[in-house]
Order: sequence, then structure tokens, then C-alpha cells
Amino acid sequence: MVSCDVLIHPFCQLIMRQATLTRNTAETRISVRIDLDGTGQIRLDTGVPFLDHMLDQVARHGFIDLDVHCEGDIHIDDHHSVEDIGIALGQALAKALGNKEGVRRYGHAYVPLDESLSRVALDLSGRPGLFYCVDFARERVGGFDVDLAREFFQGLVNHAGLTLHVDNLRGDNAHHQCETIFKAFGRALRMAAERDERAAGVVPSTKGAL
Repeated sequence: MVSCDVLIHPFCQLIMRQATLTRNTAETRISVRIDLDGTGQIRLDTGVPFLDHMLDQVARHGFIDLDVHCEGDIHIDDHHSVEDIGIALGQALAKALGNKEGVRRYGHAYVPLDESLSRVALDLSGRPGLFYCVDFARERVGGFDVDLAREFFQGLVNHAGLTLHVDNLRGDNAHHQCETIFKAFGRALRMAAERDERAAGVVPSTKGAL
């Protein structure tokens, strides 16, 4: 079941870009709420602590209010929960963006953290594509399998309709590498989803649709 809350702000008469979504399978039960015009407020309980930490980076650096709750089969592995959260978040993001009128469409960011540096560029293109070049220094950060970062982004881009390029340019601390990726994604998403007053009512594409 997917629902999209469309509200009119009484002061600025802008459509509030929010979405609420639930996604239940035999492996996970997930609820997501997103507000693209928030302040970085979070309520996160994914069952995967390191993923909570990474989603916190996206929300705070993207100025996105984000609630995510997941009950998953983490007694088996974190894989299903991480991938399905990416899927659910992608679906919610697509709903919140609507027809993408007035957005900047493209976003990019470079983010350093000590020795690590990552670059993320994205396009709210409607065409799913993940181009991911990350060579992690080790296989796990605590109990988190770093391969799951790619699974999260793959699920997200497939269901949000994003073209996403993720490059870790340098780093020898896997925690730092992963954190710079998620921070850069948050900042790039903030840029791409930002309203451009000069493009009010216009979909930024020669096709007239994204």
C-alpha cells in the first residue's frame, strides 16, 4: 500500500512534498515517511544500527525529514532488510517528487572525511541506473557487510528512477568511505530536488516529462 500526502502550506502555497509508504513481504515489514522540505529530523529503527547511522547522514545533510521502521529477518542476514529499505525509500522518494515540476533535476557533491573522499552525482531522470565504483578497505564495519551499501543504492535507484554515480576517490578506513558516500548522496539529492523559482511549473526536460 502506497499513499502520498499532498498538503498546501498556508503561508507559501507550495505543495508539501511528502510521502508515506508501507511495504510488507515474507522477509520484511517496512514503513517509511519522507519530507523533502524538512530540516533533517529523523526516527530510524531499521534493525541494522550501521544503516541507521548512514540514513541519519542522508537526512541531516539532505535536509530531509525521514522516518524508517523495519522488522526484518536479521536473524538470517541483514541483506533483505537493507535491500528492501532501499526499495521502499526509493518508492517513497518517487511519490514525494511527484511529476518533478520546478526541481533542479541534477545534483552532485564531494564529501571528505579525514583520509576518505567520495563523489556522488545524480539525475532525477526517471531512468534507473547505478554506476558504483567503491573499493572498500575491509569487508565489514562492525557487523555490517559493506557489500550491502551497493544493494541499498541499487534498490533505491530502481524504484526512485534515479541515475546515480557513486565514486569513492580515496580512503583506507571503510567506515569513513561509507560515511562519505551517504553524506554525499544526501547533499546531491538535496541539490537535485531543490525547487528552482525560475522553473516554477516547468519539468526540466526537453521531453516535458521525467
